Amino acid sequence: MKRTRLRFDGWIAGAGTVSGTRLVLGHWPRSPFGPFSDVMVEHTDGTRRLLAPTEEVAEFVAATYTFDRVDIEPVTVHAVGAHWSVTAGPLSWRFTTGPRTALGRLLRCVPSAAATHALWIRCADLPARMAGLRTLGVSPSGRRSFYGARDLHPVTGGEAQWHTTDLGALARVEPPVRFGPVSVPPRPALVRVTTIVELSSRAG
Repeated sequence: MKRTRLRFDGWIAGAGTVSGTRLVLGHWPRSPFGPFSDVMVEHTDGTRRLLAPTEEVAEFVAATYTFDRVDIEPVTVHAVGAHWSVTAGPLSWRFTTGPRTALGRLLRCVPSAAATHALWIRCADLPARMAGLRTLGVSPSGRRSFYGARDLHPVTGGEAQWHTTDLGALARVEPPVRFGPVSVPPRPALVRVTTIVELSSRAG
């Protein structure tokens, strides 16, 4: 069986809201599909929705994670210093990040070549589980994903709207999102990450 590994370099932001809606942004300046961003939304009724900018991106992400609904919508991200602004179809989301955490400083000390290597990510999974997180997982379709965290900043404030409904201030991600075996930190955070998605195909 042949295995192909696709690499995505960028940022993942995760936050809850006081209304109960939870949000996950994937912002990927470097990817096999070119630069793109996508947003995963879990509504208060449990509906899991993907907002993706193209059919190609939507097909790939939906085959890697689990959603109840997939929408093709323009997704734009503007980041100026600590201030981020995200627009994805009916979603408007703004957040501000704080100084790098102690864990972020530790992650920054790991050489890039090691931090993004599948073996290192496997080894990091055990201590990550002790913190309620995962660095690797397998999708229902059998794709393996490896998450090499390289930096971490807390999200210190922000707000979000869905259509004209105010989702309220940002809050903890509780309960954890259910897009796949790997969630985001329970406290709102912006994580610098290299994600490796492993595809398998039978030879012949």
